[in-house]
Amino acid sequence: MTHVLTAPPEGAAQDWTIPQGWDGYTPAEHALWDRLYARQTALLPGRAHPDFLDGLARLDLGAGGIPDFRRLSDRLTKLTGWQVVAVPGLVPEDVFFEHLANRRFVAGNFLRTPDQIDYLEEPDVFHDVFGHVPLLANPVFADYMQAYGEGGLRSIRFGALHKLARLYWYTVEFGLTETADGLRIHGAGIVSSFGESRFALDDPSPNRLGFDLRRVMRTQYRIDDFQQVYFAIPSFEHLLDATLNTDFAPLYAELEALPDLAIDTILPEDRVLTRGSQAHAKARAA
Repeated sequence: MTHVLTAPPEGAAQDWTIPQGWDGYTPAEHALWDRLYARQTALLPGRAHPDFLDGLARLDLGAGGIPDFRRLSDRLTKLTGWQVVAVPGLVPEDVFFEHLANRRFVAGNFLRTPDQIDYLEEPDVFHDVFGHVPLLANPVFADYMQAYGEGGLRSIRFGALHKLARLYWYTVEFGLTETADGLRIHGAGIVSSFGESRFALDDPSPNRLGFDLRRVMRTQYRIDDFQQVYFAIPSFEHLLDATLNTDFAPLYAELEALPDLAIDTILPEDRVLTRGSQAHAKARAA
């Protein structure tokens, strides 16, 4: 289980930020970053959203070794006004939202070990920086992330955090985009994963559905395996518009009166891009 800290640990500021400690990374850790980076960038062309690949290049994330957050933030600030700040682990929701609302992306400063190259439960610096930061160089997606943080702070007052968390999960972490060239991956949990980068687009197991805000916020998700459903947005502009132009207070009340949807549910009104076999999930459950 991942563990969310409840108070800033020793050495952390009141906003939970800590020094990245870039000078403390070992040559082996820098080499492991390079290995992960090379493996993913060889796989992602033709799979990842073009703006993700553009962000990798514009932020020079392949310069060699774990990026220094100070230099990375300098480049990112010039593009969209965002910064990357180090935190000691998973932080409380209000802290996370406060940072997003102020264009600060929180990232862990530790790197997985070689035996965790294919999977680890708690997000590390490769997931956070390689997976999330490139799209923060896109002005529209950068605006969406700020809007999500602002909405997250409001959701706490309505006791609706669990509903809003599903929007983050199915867009920021495990989102797909419909493009003229077919489905492309943009979610950080997919683009940073060698296995799920292939599974999300190629495997016949998961459902792939057109994005609908209410539908997404009713849908449960799993944290321990590949996803059983992916939602595809038409564009980042559509996602931002849906977030900015929805009155979430009545939506939360509406959703509270409706049952949650199981992960593998397909509703009659869903726009089905792929009706999955669910073979992967069934095999894992057997």
